[in-house]
Amino acid sequence: MLSRDFYGREDVVAIARELLGKIIITRFNGLYTSARITETEAYAGITDKASHAYGNRRTKRTEIMYGPPGHAYVYLCYGIHHLFNVVCNAPEIPHAVLIRGAIPLEGVSIMLQRTGKKSPGKNFLRGPGNFSKALGIYTFHTGLDLLHSDIIIADDGFRFDEDKILFTPRIGVDYAGEDAKLPYRFTIKD
Repeated sequence: MLSRDFYGREDVVAIARELLGKIIITRFNGLYTSARITETEAYAGITDKASHAYGNRRTKRTEIMYGPPGHAYVYLCYGIHHLFNVVCNAPEIPHAVLIRGAIPLEGVSIMLQRTGKKSPGKNFLRGPGNFSKALGIYTFHTGLDLLHSDIIIADDGFRFDEDKILFTPRIGVDYAGEDAKLPYRFTIKD
């Protein structure tokens, strides 16, 4: 499993990139699922207009971002999608990485049941709402310690080839002006 030091580094963009290829594992009610992360987005806290913590905004929802690194921040988007983020950096520095997509490894039948799909298509775990739903992650998981809970992220040594990694602007943050154009999204080509 990834260490607290991995999440506690200052460079949230590097963390987002390095989460590519890592394995997220969930164990809820005896149901085990795992997937390899293929898409992430970095959010750089109080100076990033796309971040929920921009301008040092503190709410009940975002308070977890100001806590210790390596914890889950799950929020509801459009009232229906539960989006899973990893809290990064140090306490009081509200950085986070949104996990936007993955490829399934284990527990595919469980993921299909959770999503109501008959078979995993090309975009099965693509998009942060689809990803969270398939892995069984919801807002009540906010605050879970990713080192000691039913959600962990592990490193099995796998790395995507450098020429397969794309850096792009983040998706759905046009409201952030110039910050929307920052190349803080990482995904895998093809």
